[in-house]
Amino acid sequence: MRPASREAVKVVVVGGGWGGCAAALSAVKQGGDVTLIERADMLLGTGLVGGIFRNNGRFTAAEEALAMGGGEMFEVMDANALHRDIEFPGHKHASLYNVDTIEPDTVRVLERHGVQIRLTTRITDVVKDGDRVMAVVTAKDASQERFEGDVFVDATGTAALPNACNKYGNGCAMCVMRCHAFGARVSVAARAGAIEMIGKKGNRIGAMSGSCDLVKESLAPDLVAELDRRGVVVRKVPNADSAGSDKLAIKACQQYALPEYQANVVVLDTGTAKLMTPFYELRELRKVPGFEKARFEDPYAGGVGNSIRYIGMAPRNDALQVSGIPNLFCCGEKAGLLVGHTEAVVTGMLAGYNAVRRARGEEVVVLPDTLAIGDAITFVREQMNGEQGLGMKFTFSGSVLFDRMEQRGSYTTDVAEIRRRVEAAGLTNLFAARKRSVPRSIGPVAA
Repeated sequence: MRPASREAVKVVVVGGGWGGCAAALSAVKQGGDVTLIERADMLLGTGLVGGIFRNNGRFTAAEEALAMGGGEMFEVMDANALHRDIEFPGHKHASLYNVDTIEPDTVRVLERHGVQIRLTTRITDVVKDGDRVMAVVTAKDASQERFEGDVFVDATGTAALPNACNKYGNGCAMCVMRCHAFGARVSVAARAGAIEMIGKKGNRIGAMSGSCDLVKESLAPDLVAELDRRGVVVRKVPNADSAGSDKLAIKACQQYALPEYQANVVVLDTGTAKLMTPFYELRELRKVPGFEKARFEDPYAGGVGNSIRYIGMAPRNDALQVSGIPNLFCCGEKAGLLVGHTEAVVTGMLAGYNAVRRARGEEVVVLPDTLAIGDAITFVREQMNGEQGLGMKFTFSGSVLFDRMEQRGSYTTDVAEIRRRVEAAGLTNLFAARKRSVPRSIGPVAA
């Protein structure tokens, strides 16, 4: 591959969720000419109904990113936080951002740095020359467009098509993905020839998205007042045993698959009332005091299901380069069984940075396992090589990965200590908007 000049590096990021936004910002800070393409009419994807960050090990990961000079997306979250340092079952020192206000602020940050954003633009195919991607294109009709680039980042996620939600879930739940309005997700990596992996646990394919939003005004006034004041409400479920635990086992967010979420209704305030379960039969929910008039906001069919995810993850190395396609990188759920906004942001940060380096013919970066982010990227890749690993989910905030952080001693809320670790690795301000040499602590790229 002939290296591009510093002035001519064209980076195309497909997918405008948290991972794609972070990748686009990281690439433009390194001097890339960046176009961010999103099929819907807003950025952030599932981040529009998420809102949880800095809980458990996500605090550590966010502060590592900030110390490395790549924390702008976390600064946007912090600026839109409704609640800070709250606790709910299994989670400490969480922050909750306002899902109704954060997207315009994210757009402003990206545009201020020079990212060119293309909304309502659905990529449907790729153009290749040998093993390299040359361009991505829109639907083949009179309005077809071609976006050429030196390097590409696949941030398209792993959400299923509507027919897959029918097949593997409980039908199209009419969720924030809005496939029927803007078209279904198309994987750049798959169209480029990568053999993608599918999350599978036993006979179950993929996993169901992890929570529902309730219309806050449909809840009892005293419950809303408590939610606004504390950020969290926990209400005991009458006859909880009769509700069953199946919905806990099929969650994408296994950090919430705890007994407390079966015995109680747990709701967080993210501007809407975020119900911490992938679905809840409306008739049963309305038996819980304070929820007698409850109504689902997203997904609309939250009484029977939610979207199915982890259908199609790209094989990649620890630099987040897609295997067999040298100028294609990936991030977020596309990079593996990673759950959450924080996980998407930190992988996007690295993918966008390495995309520019690769286009210039420079050595790509692998973050060391002395940092929680570096260890997670390597650990998830290794785990996904086996059938058991494909049945797991990985997040800094709970389950397997957070347990690993605690065992390794990498989980901490001591910001000064996190900065010392980053400095010891020679990575302070690595992702800042200036050229840096590759630190000597950065290791070789695993296949």
